[in-house]
Amino acid sequence: MTHQEWLAQEAQRTLKRLLPRVEQDITQDRATFMRRLDERWESIFSLLHGLYGTYYDFFYALENVLATMIVMHNARPADLRQLDTEREQHTTWYQSEKMMGGVCYVDLFADNLEGLRGKLPYFKELGLTYLHLMPLFRAPEPNSDGGYAISDYRQVNPKLGTMKQLAELAKDFRAEGISLVLDFVFNHTSNEHEWALKALAGDEEYQAYYYMFPDRNLPDQYERTLREVFPEQSPRNFTYQPSVNKWVWTTFRDFQWDLNYSNPMVFNAMLGELLFLANQGVEVIRLDAVAFIWKQMGTSCESLPQAHQIIRAYNAVIRAVAPSLLFKSEAIVHPDMVASYISEDESPLSYNPTLMALLWEALATRDTTLLNYSMQRRFGLPDNCAWVNYVRVHDDIGWTFADEDARDIGIDGYWHRQFLNKFYIGNFEGSFARGIPFNYNPVNQDMRISGMAASLAGVELALSLNSDLMLEHSVKRFLLIHSVILSAGGIPLLYLGDEIATINDYGYLKVDGKRDDSRWAHRPKFDWKRAANRHDRSTLEGQMFSQLTDLISVRKETPAFGSGDTTFFFTGNKHILGYVIGGEVVVIANFSEYQQSIEGMVVGAYTEHATVTDLITGRTLPAHAPQALQPYEFMWLKVN
Repeated sequence: MTHQEWLAQEAQRTLKRLLPRVEQDITQDRATFMRRLDERWESIFSLLHGLYGTYYDFFYALENVLATMIVMHNARPADLRQLDTEREQHTTWYQSEKMMGGVCYVDLFADNLEGLRGKLPYFKELGLTYLHLMPLFRAPEPNSDGGYAISDYRQVNPKLGTMKQLAELAKDFRAEGISLVLDFVFNHTSNEHEWALKALAGDEEYQAYYYMFPDRNLPDQYERTLREVFPEQSPRNFTYQPSVNKWVWTTFRDFQWDLNYSNPMVFNAMLGELLFLANQGVEVIRLDAVAFIWKQMGTSCESLPQAHQIIRAYNAVIRAVAPSLLFKSEAIVHPDMVASYISEDESPLSYNPTLMALLWEALATRDTTLLNYSMQRRFGLPDNCAWVNYVRVHDDIGWTFADEDARDIGIDGYWHRQFLNKFYIGNFEGSFARGIPFNYNPVNQDMRISGMAASLAGVELALSLNSDLMLEHSVKRFLLIHSVILSAGGIPLLYLGDEIATINDYGYLKVDGKRDDSRWAHRPKFDWKRAANRHDRSTLEGQMFSQLTDLISVRKETPAFGSGDTTFFFTGNKHILGYVIGGEVVVIANFSEYQQSIEGMVVGAYTEHATVTDLITGRTLPAHAPQALQPYEFMWLKVN
């Protein structure tokens, strides 16, 4: 008998033993729950056995997981159970040209949840079908890390509203065809979470929910192979807690305590929080900081195999209890590690940080070689999976391209990152960008970049110099990179505020709890006065908004853009990016401020027709003739 056969046998034997203890608690739609449980139990058992099989109380832990599943199944509202049924019949609903994402902070965009409800017409105007609300749970003040230090996963920050309002809002969104997206911050809690407070009170059961050490012996051993994620704000990875005379693991900030997933009670406790959110109507969960959720001495404690097992186990449970919920992974790491989280059984959706970083790289260099080469190697995904493609989000820009990709085309990755850092903080001759350094590390010279897309693309500098030509180029740069995320295949994600060319907000420098974190420069209050100009094409806001929404409309009318079948190719001109999607549309995009051309065979190789149609302008063009692109121009050429 193979090990897999043994696991299958034991899974069924264990379920047969456990069910009599809990099945009487199934009070809602028993047949559906049992069908889904039968389909997923072997995976659940195998994954948890791999994680906790040697734990002395493993079967008690399994029983707890099963009990949590039943409680949350019973609590699932009828409309969400209906959505589950629909999504089981249409499992790849997210692979569609109609998909359009947006992301915002509730308070910065609309003050509170009730205010956000009033913005539904705006979301519809933008064409959003997916709205990611940044962390909105109760968190410590003023140190909340932008909401990522969570004190209660079941309580909305009172300044924003209530959990009941959130569930009602999710239902309203769903009625308008908009899926609610929230973060699941499952690597850590805040130091004000109930579990942390009990640990500080000396409760050993809850101290075991975290990594707590009586002295520096083990922390010092771990530190030898760990990196500092926030070297400016929170150097090193452990924080002393004098009230209990212990050191606690704090990867990100001293007020964010890492959870100990080697304890199966933690897995089950966080499962309850996850399923609770699912039952509020959340349709997509962004798995925050996935790389850090398992620790092992002598390693970097990033992207270890057990991290994948934990996510797969959660995914298997979700498929049994709330199958309309999707996971989206967030891993700002080496591209190979990013890809390792993406599968139908783990995270069907994933941010595409490599595309994001290399779009900015190509704008700085006016050279698409690295972007094109990397996407040829790394854009493809497993079946039933999709990228979430973005230009900016709430976080910094890290230059997460693969050094081996850079070497292949003659670029030294280290020095190229030094150039990009200087360029995007405006410290390189000819730079158009006005970014801000984030977490400079003097030891390895590492640094990331903060800044709104408009400031990074040159709008801020152009306005300060009152230069019409620079402003024109800045708007074109902005639209160019957004055209790629709209047309490359996957779900495009718009950072709300970008659509009206919002620039950096330097007011954070005057605010306690924010001044040491330059990311607040690109977390400004949404300016509704400026947004009122969005239909006036004579204004900057109108230019940006109207051209962007025009592109979104074209995307939604072009089924090929819902395809994940994208092939990047070299165009013969390093300034011009090229790819074909769905075998039907060829995209060419000029990353230079000068006119650039390609030979006729470049587009002509993808069609037998004499002409092609530019979906953006409606122009008919000869398919087999050279094509000239104006500065920062892009074409979506319908070839079949």
